[in-house]
Amino acid sequence: MADGRRVLVVGATGAVGGLAARLLADRGAAVALAGRDRVRLEERSRGLDGCPALPFEAYDLERCAALAPWADRALGGLDAVVVTVGVAGFGSAEEVTNAAAEHLMTVNALAPMAVVRGALPVLGAAGSVAVVTGAIVDRPMRGTADYAAAKTALAAWLGVVRREQRGRGTSVLDVRLPHLDTGFADRAVVGSAPSLPPGADAATEVDRLLVTPVMTGAAPT
Repeated sequence: MADGRRVLVVGATGAVGGLAARLLADRGAAVALAGRDRVRLEERSRGLDGCPALPFEAYDLERCAALAPWADRALGGLDAVVVTVGVAGFGSAEEVTNAAAEHLMTVNALAPMAVVRGALPVLGAAGSVAVVTGAIVDRPMRGTADYAAAKTALAAWLGVVRREQRGRGTSVLDVRLPHLDTGFADRAVVGSAPSLPPGADAATEVDRLLVTPVMTGAAPT
């Protein structure tokens, strides 16, 4: 089942998305990339034999919804969609502005939802979507109310979609990656990250929790 899988990676210019795309390609998947940073997107496409690549902005929800149909055409079919879009944000509830809260909710919840919404009609019965939420859903810290709320909203939505899709055989994976050594928390759009323990090895965890389930159809362990 692994060889020949056609996979769209959304958020491919980020650390986790770029790593996932490379690992998927190494396993024999044909990948299409979507990301915000045009220069990095072109670089990563060239590094993967010139695979299809399309820039997008998370705030353009219609564009997000159109990514899977585009990848389906570009790859001659689509078996899986990997969504790694997200931004961190920190600060107590009274410190985070409404604009920052809207940004966190749009990028961390509404944009991934739009990608999946557009993907479901395209994917076949054995297709799958894998969406990164994160350990913050299970263990929210003080100073992360808005960030945790966005990720938790996405996780709740995915849980309902999983049940809705069970009858047609489409897998919906909520990938709760642990804190990784990618510097993600240091690139927060608002506030500063609290003191965190050393992150887990990104390649190991992305392979175990994201890439392997997508390639094998098995739930992450």
